[in-house]
Amino acid sequence: MNTVGHISHGLWVHPSNTRHRFNDLDFWIEEAKLLEEGLFDAVFLADVIGTYDGYRGGPETALREGVQIPSNDPLLVIPAMAAVTKNLGFAATFSTTYEPPFAFARRASTLDHLTKGRFGWNIVTSYLPNAARNFGLEDEVAHDDRYGIAEEYLEVLYKLWEGSWDDDAVVRDRESRIYTDPSKVRYINHVGAHYRVAGPHLSEPSVQRTPVLFQAGSSARGKAFAARHAEGVFVGGTTIESYRTNVADIRGLADENGRGRDSVKTFASAVIVVDKDRESAMVKAEEYKKLSSAEGYLAHAGGGGIDLAAYPKEALISDILAAENRQGRDNSPENRRYAPGVTVGDALETLTRFDRSAFFVAGSPTDVADAIEGWVRDTDLDGFNLRQFLTPGTAEDFIAYVIPELQRRGLYRTKYEESTLRERLFGAGNTRLPDQHPGARYRGGAHLGDASAI
Repeated sequence: MNTVGHISHGLWVHPSNTRHRFNDLDFWIEEAKLLEEGLFDAVFLADVIGTYDGYRGGPETALREGVQIPSNDPLLVIPAMAAVTKNLGFAATFSTTYEPPFAFARRASTLDHLTKGRFGWNIVTSYLPNAARNFGLEDEVAHDDRYGIAEEYLEVLYKLWEGSWDDDAVVRDRESRIYTDPSKVRYINHVGAHYRVAGPHLSEPSVQRTPVLFQAGSSARGKAFAARHAEGVFVGGTTIESYRTNVADIRGLADENGRGRDSVKTFASAVIVVDKDRESAMVKAEEYKKLSSAEGYLAHAGGGGIDLAAYPKEALISDILAAENRQGRDNSPENRRYAPGVTVGDALETLTRFDRSAFFVAGSPTDVADAIEGWVRDTDLDGFNLRQFLTPGTAEDFIAYVIPELQRRGLYRTKYEESTLRERLFGAGNTRLPDQHPGARYRGGAHLGDASAI
């Protein structure tokens, strides 16, 4: 994240952490070069558009602890990172709730042009109450309403990206003094419940047209949205079994939507501490635990969830959720973060531990490779988003210790094959959205005048 402290709260104080340099373009250039050296698929850039002010009644803890504030726009560092790499992909977060789609369509196309087809978009609907107030609303948009807005948002974008320009619209005919053939560019004339967009799209078709689409919703509505639109899904869960179930659900829903089970790649967050041997890794993990900030984790949780400091330890989380009943929160059983019977005290104990993840391992290169291999086998996940403790240390450790072991097992590439980001995930030749994807129906200008047609 383009910030000092993303999700490893408190570790900005570690003497080897360079996160305080996030305002410096060289920081991002160095990170991009390192990740490309490690043959990573992509760098994932998270974002929020509000501050975590739900803990202890204000933003003071988040500000003091550096919990995702100060922070900058994630999209603006991508061109610099792309300029010093040839293969690394870029997936960045942008919300559908508060900014209109027309401007974002051009921004995304520009990034796909500048990266030569290496751009992906992580679709979020935003959940922080402070974000809503930053954009003129008194409170969050209700959870399911946010997904309704997102559906139409995607419809507008597909019309702009896929339907507004033909592939051969730009002719660059110097002799006839024609740059673009006007007969091959069209208005989209979208009129819907939330947006009126005339078009045409201002950018000519980029390499991928539509960037690779990522999404992380775990509620019933979120899963349905992912099954219709997403090509990469960040799956949620608490146990190996729950991840396996959620992966199967996503694949099954994609199949029901006519896209096929293999149309979606699934990812989870991996929390990995590695060193030359198990003992050294355990020492490193203990150091991270000592520097971790409980207050930082609680401020993060309070931004979009519950202010745990406001309730007695014996209070049931389920009772608090029922009493608060905030419109922006999805409290459906399948999306509850806490199991029935969990108290505030239980939550306090687990929330502040970074080793609580189902995908946590601290050990030698062999230990870590064994764990990764087992996680994939037991869940059917396609890959992992590597959590950073230190920058650049976490990536450096993974590259030095884990990747060679995975390569020896035939589980990790030994060189890049030049490709777009979509081809990297789905194979050579798959540069554009597949024909079964709902965005493909607008190609050639079909259905542009339709509202809420997909």
